Amino acid sequence: MPRKVVQGPIRDKEKTKQKLLAAVGKILRTKGYSGLKVSKIAAVAGFDKKLIYEYFGSTEKLIDEYIRSQDYWSRTGQEELHVDFSDGGKEMSKVAILNQFEQIRRNKELQKIILWGLSEGKPILKKVADDREEAGELLFKNIVDPHFKDKSTRYRAIAALLVSGAYYLNLYTAYNASVFCGIDLKSEDGRKEIEKAITEIIDFAYEEK
Repeated sequence: MPRKVVQGPIRDKEKTKQKLLAAVGKILRTKGYSGLKVSKIAAVAGFDKKLIYEYFGSTEKLIDEYIRSQDYWSRTGQEELHVDFSDGGKEMSKVAILNQFEQIRRNKELQKIILWGLSEGKPILKKVADDREEAGELLFKNIVDPHFKDKSTRYRAIAALLVSGAYYLNLYTAYNASVFCGIDLKSEDGRKEIEKAITEIIDFAYEEK
């Protein structure tokens, strides 16, 4: 028999919270971060704004929770990557950066969040950036650094260029034009060339260890 879903305060609260979080995403997608006002979020979700304070404590905490749910690196850890780490993080690096490259393309809300972080120094965005760095540091210290030893900083620099390039190419494609260095980044062939380059650079970095 199908499991019966019981309605109740806990389930109703969770559904309401998810609708409020979804409202943040919808506003980001259509109006940008300037539209994230408490009254607008409540109206889009279809609830009284007092529920934002009751369930999240403040508008800032609601937005913070939404940003964390979308941020790729804040949610990426060893347990999410499902790869063998015995190669010193080579496969992990490929999977993580290629997944990032694709997720940013798909996630329009994440694109808005990245742009927001580049254009404003909000404490809420600084904290997410710090948490992102902390998550990355765990992967570096536990997997990559022991492999590269005294050359670990060199590999970190290579990873920084690949990660930031994945951000920029997606944002450039979404908000300006599709062609960059003569490669059509909106075409499947064009994106495959970038993905191939990411893989080759990581392979080269590990070969040159």
